[in-house]
Amino acid sequence: MANADNNYFPGKSGTAEMFWSLRLYVAGQTPKSLEAFANLKNICDKHLKGRCEIEVIDLQENPQLARQDQIIAIPTLIRKLPEPVRKFIGTLADTERVLVGLQIHERSGAGD
Repeated sequence: MANADNNYFPGKSGTAEMFWSLRLYVAGQTPKSLEAFANLKNICDKHLKGRCEIEVIDLQENPQLARQDQIIAIPTLIRKLPEPVRKFIGTLADTERVLVGLQIHERSGAGD
């Protein structure tokens, strides 16, 4: 049974930290799909170290999976956790926009 805190886990300091569950919909190994994955991996490595999981769904292999998240364009990133669910369409090249959309809050003094 799920509880209200299922998107938190204990951090190194012993305090609860937010966890991000991300799903990236792509269509094969196209340049835009590869760019979107590289940009997402960079964001996760830099801003969500150890606090996220990325699931990549290739719609060329599983086109029926597009229905569950109502995918109308690719690449599309879905933030499953933390709720509410959010969608981002494109290559995720605008890092600042993605960070704001994912609601990742940097510590003061840190920034790009």
